[in-house]
Amino acid sequence: MVEACFFAGAIGAIGGALGVVVLRNPFYSALSLIVHLVFLAGIFLLLRAQFLAAAQIVVYAGAIMVIYVFVAAYVGDVDEPVLDSMPRLRVIGPILALALFVEISIAVLGSSLTALGTEGKADVGAGFGTPEAVGRLMLEDFLVAFEAASLLLLVAAVAAIVLAGRRRTEGGTG
Repeated sequence: MVEACFFAGAIGAIGGALGVVVLRNPFYSALSLIVHLVFLAGIFLLLRAQFLAAAQIVVYAGAIMVIYVFVAAYVGDVDEPVLDSMPRLRVIGPILALALFVEISIAVLGSSLTALGTEGKADVGAGFGTPEAVGRLMLEDFLVAFEAASLLLLVAAVAAIVLAGRRRTEGGTG
């Protein structure tokens, strides 16, 4: 049963990711990313990482994607560049995609060859991935990095508000 749920989640996550890339409308692309993130949260639940699943839904699909949807609605119809006007993208894109595929293949094969004779289960403690364990790590072991990230996000949010206000006053709609 777990394997069937994993493959259903993987197919849904890949389908959502493909929708992000294939759909030309930014609004539908953002909605497709929300679908991807929800299926990814399901995979995290199968891996017994409850905190990551909850953070995936609340933080990414709930908060950040709402911002993306509002930006897509605010910006409106944006003319996308046509590939014919940039012929370098027709060459560089597939080369970079192939390089990424080779790199990921080497990483997967290199790490999976050492696990051939094992059960395939990680040796983790009983509380691994719970909100309590993650909270203890963030607020005890990684407090400085956690606070630096929160300060960086705060500065980015204030800067976005300032830039949006400046754009509105320069455009004459303020």
